[in-house]
Amino acid sequence: MAGHSKWANIQHRKGRQDEKRGKIWTRIIREITVAARAGGGDLGANPRLRLAVEKAKAANMPADRVKYNIDKATGNAEGVNYEEIRYEGYGIGGAAIIVDTMTDNRVRTVAEVRHAFSKHGGNMGTEGSVAFQFKNVGQIIFAPGANEDKIMEVALEAGAEDVITDDDGALEVLTAATDFEAVKNALEAAGFTPDAADVTMRPDVTIELTGEDAVRMQKLLDVLEDLDDVQEVFHNAAL
Repeated sequence: MAGHSKWANIQHRKGRQDEKRGKIWTRIIREITVAARAGGGDLGANPRLRLAVEKAKAANMPADRVKYNIDKATGNAEGVNYEEIRYEGYGIGGAAIIVDTMTDNRVRTVAEVRHAFSKHGGNMGTEGSVAFQFKNVGQIIFAPGANEDKIMEVALEAGAEDVITDDDGALEVLTAATDFEAVKNALEAAGFTPDAADVTMRPDVTIELTGEDAVRMQKLLDVLEDLDDVQEVFHNAAL
């Protein structure tokens, strides 16, 4: 099965994240806090916390800082209460956008998100206005040149739902959200380390944007991602 290229978008995000490591740490700490508060501080019993800690390791966050934030969230230290809020809207050319936030001040957050949409050519929608166009899935991506046959064999045997070859040769392993960790572990045990892996909102259909429209859409996405309270931005634009 063929799919639109995700590789350029992933590399773009990685480059921006390397430039803003402090902000990335802040987002990971929020995720650790919410995950630990919701499911407890035991990594073995809390898959969401395990994923957040993996992100922390990938971002080179010190282990003592990770532990401190888990302790803070589980009551061993004072902490801020974060609320998870999802916003939906439309970008350039009617592309669908989902913005996941964690905030201690929802009035501030909704104002900032709405302003970003309106200033950069988008429109904020109501709850449910675009979410139906996405599925919550595990997504494990390998760079172009990876061993497609072997990765497909291992992934499908471990419970993956599909393996897609994108236009540029990158491989995209898709799983149910609940099977993400098992499939990722199986691939790593077989010697395949993914270049990106997360539980994400994947669009059912993409909208191709080129030229000035693609530039404007990327600007809107960058502005949204730069907001302090924003954790993740999902969209269905193929840029």
